[in-house]
Amino acid sequence: MPSALDQQIDAVIGQITAPGGPLAVGHASVGGVDLPVFTAAPATMRDYLAFFFAANGAKEFLVYQGERLTFAEVHAASVRVASVLQARGIAKGDRVAIAMRNYPEWITAYCGALILGAVAVPLNAWWRGEELAYGIAHSGTRLVVADEERARRLAALPGFAVPVLTVRTAAAVAAGLGFERMDDALAAAPPAPWYWPPVAPDDDATIMYTSGSTGEPKGAVSTQRAIVGGALNYLVTGLALLQLSAAAGVTPPEQQVMLLNVPLFHITGSVPVLLVSIAIGRKMVIMHKWDAGDALRLIAEEHATYFVGVPTMSLELMNHPDRGKYDLSSLVDIASGGAPRPPEHVERLLGAFPGKHPVQGYGLTETNGVGAGIYRDNYLAKPSSTGRAAAPLVEIGIFDPDGDARLPAEAVGEVAIRSVANCRGYWRNPAATAAAFVADGWFRTGDLGRLDGDGYLFIVDRKKDIIIRGGENISCQEVEAALYAHPAVAEASVFGLPDARLGEIVGAVVHRKPGASLEAEALIQFAGRSLAGFKVPAQVWFAPDPLPKLGSAKIDKVALRGVYRALYAAQEHV
Repeated sequence: MPSALDQQIDAVIGQITAPGGPLAVGHASVGGVDLPVFTAAPATMRDYLAFFFAANGAKEFLVYQGERLTFAEVHAASVRVASVLQARGIAKGDRVAIAMRNYPEWITAYCGALILGAVAVPLNAWWRGEELAYGIAHSGTRLVVADEERARRLAALPGFAVPVLTVRTAAAVAAGLGFERMDDALAAAPPAPWYWPPVAPDDDATIMYTSGSTGEPKGAVSTQRAIVGGALNYLVTGLALLQLSAAAGVTPPEQQVMLLNVPLFHITGSVPVLLVSIAIGRKMVIMHKWDAGDALRLIAEEHATYFVGVPTMSLELMNHPDRGKYDLSSLVDIASGGAPRPPEHVERLLGAFPGKHPVQGYGLTETNGVGAGIYRDNYLAKPSSTGRAAAPLVEIGIFDPDGDARLPAEAVGEVAIRSVANCRGYWRNPAATAAAFVADGWFRTGDLGRLDGDGYLFIVDRKKDIIIRGGENISCQEVEAALYAHPAVAEASVFGLPDARLGEIVGAVVHRKPGASLEAEALIQFAGRSLAGFKVPAQVWFAPDPLPKLGSAKIDKVALRGVYRALYAAQEHV
């Protein structure tokens, strides 16, 4: 039976999305499938940004160290970036990569590309040069906007020839790298593009790279309509919770304040954080990198009302020795996404932050972060669930292994998500697209789960061969390929090991070639030459015998994972 909070949320969302409501919902054929859509929504990201930036123009938007920018200033800077891109030959549909950590310039580069009608390609800032080069080459990127650290990695690549505009880079450094500075380009550019190419709802808007069960990252392609729909779906939930709080006598703050502590190059950072902030006029306090002590200080100084991050982050806030030194009374919601939050953390959060609301979300890059959510009292009642399908656009189904039959409540199967916010497929990868984006608009997530009688989703296991370390997806095959590149490695199997802080870390078991000599630390250092740091195994075991095989002659990873997870747990308690 739906909880009292569920009934209240459903009633408010019904009012918001009813015909004539502020975010009315109807139906439209999208890709040949009849789906719920917002009937009066902006048609494209250009329209979305223009409308909401103008509506919130005078408010303060970005805070980064000593810098403070209003919505109007960020919009003007984004339009000028669009002018810079156009002057360098970027046209509608051209790919523009963004390779940097969290800076105000990340936002103006992203918005500038979308305003022009180009396709924004956010790249993982933790990637090494070769990984960045893969994303740039695979996407067909024509221009890169990068901070100094990423620019140095690109400049060190042999034969790298894609134009780069650098930010936060001294003139002498940029000249030495052979790249142009964005500051210089902006100073010489007109305030707006001379021509605005027409943009349609089904035009591509972004390519976000995600690691799955294959060794190479896949580029999830979102249309203009998908991103707008995803952002507004989050907005509906936020408006509903805000209205319920007001009905309960809670006075809303003059302006909501978000601590931006997740990477903007992740889907959580770019859609539910950035784009929803633009829509509701929420201030974002930018953290260049995560530090729990610094986060506590900024929450207190900037009166942050909302915190979202992977479970590791809220755990570190709870455990930080200086937590009691700061006034955190402004904080309302402590949200989590990107990785499962252990159920025991929910009660701990309430003890550490009395009166605050724990929130958990479930979504994927391929769904623009939209999927399921669980809030407040519901989360306390079902702490191991990730919530109900996010109204009003999302439908969640559990399917049998062949994807043919939808399973009833409590049956375990593959989780599938259907909404207008889903990506249209994978860039230049028709086989992967056909496997994941199946008939009738469903996206097969690769996660195994069940829905209870109230429609709450419980993730049971992972079908695809990935590790989620602190919110970062890691392809086991990619790590195995890096290990196999060592001449002493005969066989390797990579899997996740449980970790209290990060959720999972990378573990590997290796069988050496006959007569070969190889130590764990040497292999770890070797893997680190080609893999981003978060992908490098934290624990390596050497098996004296060839690794066990299945009847198909494949390595029996399930058996190995069970044995070595137990061994690891025993080591942890020695």
